[in-house]
Amino acid sequence: MKRFGMLFLALVLAFALAACAAQENRDISASDNRNTGTSEDSDTQEVETEMKMNVQIGDYTFTATLEQNQAVNELIDMMKEGPVTIEMSDYSGFEKVGPLGKGLTTDNHQTTTTEGDIVLYSGNQIVIFYGSNSWSYTRIGKIDDLTDWKKALGSGDVTAVFTVAE
Repeated sequence: MKRFGMLFLALVLAFALAACAAQENRDISASDNRNTGTSEDSDTQEVETEMKMNVQIGDYTFTATLEQNQAVNELIDMMKEGPVTIEMSDYSGFEKVGPLGKGLTTDNHQTTTTEGDIVLYSGNQIVIFYGSNSWSYTRIGKIDDLTDWKKALGSGDVTAVFTVAE
């Protein structure tokens, strides 16, 4: 009977030690996640800064929120050198399109545009929409407030001036 009691005590002790070791590993793992900011239970997300640009058409100035892609980075670099002025022609009653004068990196995706969308077409043309279309574009941005957007664009050709918003 003494032997059975010793065996039982040894088993209980072995289970207790195994449980302690498992808890220690969980504590170390949780500590590592806190140190790297990658906890599985974390609800926090990294806040990204939105880049903005101004789009001036005649007497109207609109602000657009920019996408995050290489074409936008290259356009921002152009705007930092000075205003980017584009002569834009009306096309099919839903968009204005004009040559950028320089090719930008494309990341085209099939897109259905809506009023206020600004996209890159063929790598070297900027298109601004006052209607809708479906095509393969690289997204540049979106006008934030469409008040007077259609009025500013009118029915003919326009000159659009793009600058980095401050």
